[in-house]
Amino acid sequence: MKALLLAGGTGSRLRPFTHTGAKQLLPIANRPVLFYALDSLAAAGVTDAGVVVGAHEAEIRRAAGDGSAFGLRLTYLRQERPLGLAHAVLVARAFLGDDDFLLYLGDNYLPEGVHGFLDRARAEPAAARLLLTRVADPTAFGVAEVDTVHGDRVLRLEEKPERPRSDLALVGVYAFSAAVHDAVRAITPSARGELELTHAVQWMIDRGLSVRAEATSAPWRDTGNVDDMLEANRHVLDTLVGAIDGKVDERSTVRGRVRIAEGAVVRGSRITGPAIIGPGAVVTGSHIGPYTAVAEDCRIEDSVIAHSVLLPGARVAGAPRIEDSLIGRGAVVASAPTPTRAHRLVIGDHSKVQLTP
Repeated sequence: MKALLLAGGTGSRLRPFTHTGAKQLLPIANRPVLFYALDSLAAAGVTDAGVVVGAHEAEIRRAAGDGSAFGLRLTYLRQERPLGLAHAVLVARAFLGDDDFLLYLGDNYLPEGVHGFLDRARAEPAAARLLLTRVADPTAFGVAEVDTVHGDRVLRLEEKPERPRSDLALVGVYAFSAAVHDAVRAITPSARGELELTHAVQWMIDRGLSVRAEATSAPWRDTGNVDDMLEANRHVLDTLVGAIDGKVDERSTVRGRVRIAEGAVVRGSRITGPAIIGPGAVVTGSHIGPYTAVAEDCRIEDSVIAHSVLLPGARVAGAPRIEDSLIGRGAVVASAPTPTRAHRLVIGDHSKVQLTP
C-alpha cells in the first residue's frame, strides 16, 4: 500500500514561526514533526510515499531527502496553492494510480503509529477507513457519526459543526481505495474555497460505498498550534533515553533522563530531565528542565527554563523564569529592570523580547 503524506499547509495557526519555515519541520524533542510521521509509515510496512508540498518544498526536500534515511522512497508532489486536502489527492492522482493508499497529515503526532490501523485496512478492505478519537470540543474538528449498532459504519461527516452529532473527531489518518478519486473529482469547493476531504468521504457514503471507522484512545496531537506542540514535546521527552555526549563541567548537575548532544557545553548549570540539549548549544549559570528541548546553537545564560521548546539559534539571558514557551529561530530574550515572577512566551523568528529580572 502506498502512502500520501500531506506537507503543503501554510500553518496559519503557528504564525509567525511558519512565515519563515514549514510547520511540518518545527521540532518535537529537537526532531521535525514530519520525521515522526515518516517513521510511522516505514514501521507500518509502507515503502512508497508521496509527499505533497507547497511553498516550503525546497526546505522539506532538504530535510527528508529521498526518504532512504527512513527506509522509504519519497516522491514529491507540488500543490501550488493550499486548496484543500481533497485537492491534494487530485494532485497526487498519477502517483497513486489505482492503488489503495494511506493518507496522513504530516503535522500530526501519533505515538502509537499507524501500523495497527494499516493492518486492519489491509485485512478488511473498504472504500474508506477513518481513524477517530474522542475530543472535548468537537466543534473544532471534522466529526464522524458512527452507526453503533453495526459497529464501525460511518453514517455522516461534518466539518467543524456548531451542533456536533458525536464527539468522535477525525485524527487525520485515512485509508482509501481508488474509489476516492471519483469522489474528489465530483465535489465542489466549500465556503472557504477548498475541496474538503470530509465532503469527498460524505459523497462516498451517500452513494452506498463502504466507509468504516475505528477509534483510538492513544495520545494524539495536531501540532498546528503551540499548546499541542508543547504537549507532544512533553510526550516524546517522557520516552527519552539519557546520554551525555557533550561537555558538562564539574560545577554542573545533571539529574534524570537528559540527553546532551556532542558539541553542546554546560557550565555551572543544573539540567533536570527529561530534557534535551542540542549540538552547539551553550548553557551557562542556568537551570533547564524538565520537559525542555534546546535546539542546536542556542545560548542560555543566567536563566530558568522549563516545559519549553527553543528553536535553533535562540538566545535567552537573565530570564528568572520561562515556562510553557516556544521560542523561535534566532530569537533573543533578555532581562529588563522591572521585576516579575514568571513569563509565558510565544516568540517569532528573529524577535527580541526584554524580560524583567
